Amino acid sequence: MQHTPQENFWTGDFGRDYTDRNSRELDEWNAFYRATWGQTRLEMNQDFVGELPRDARLLEVGCNTGMQLRGLQEAGFTDLYGVELQPYAVEKAKQYTQHINIVQGSGFDLPFKDNFFEVVVTNGVLIHIAPADLPRIMAEMVRCSRRYIWGFEYFAPELTAVPYRGNEGFLWKADYAQLFLAQFPGQLRLVKQELFSYVTDAERGNQDVMYLLEKIN
Repeated sequence: MQHTPQENFWTGDFGRDYTDRNSRELDEWNAFYRATWGQTRLEMNQDFVGELPRDARLLEVGCNTGMQLRGLQEAGFTDLYGVELQPYAVEKAKQYTQHINIVQGSGFDLPFKDNFFEVVVTNGVLIHIAPADLPRIMAEMVRCSRRYIWGFEYFAPELTAVPYRGNEGFLWKADYAQLFLAQFPGQLRLVKQELFSYVTDAERGNQDVMYLLEKIN
């Protein structure tokens, strides 16, 4: 399958540099969240998936070095998987994580059976998918999830392109929960959504959104 321009971008030197910039230990990762959004990611996770059984099977699409998965592991989750496009990030993830199943692959072609996971999640990944390609990755996420789609992404009421470190065509913000609902009418329902304003960027009013969607049987 031919790669998209965004996939080529992230598997090249830019993606490698991104991984190096964002390689952190768990305590640094939590400190980054508290400084940026006013609370740790562990606290955010608890509000959205804290009631799930700890043996629920979860997949993160675009897991990079595995910090989000380590946070879930810290909260007691034991059956964790990650898919990451960038081979360099996969190797780094294997250095940072233990007892987490991380494989190299594309979100457009997830190597798992239908309904294999209780939860399929992205963290700052859909924002880097071109709008025309969103239905493909969303369909794969819905296919692999038995119950929940969970996300944490940049938010805007309307789909908005954003320049990214001098590059155009590699970053968008949107109401991603609503895009899922529009793409799969009658198949998903919104369980919860919360906007998180940036403590470090309060004047500009930027926000991220965390949402939890549930498949309707």
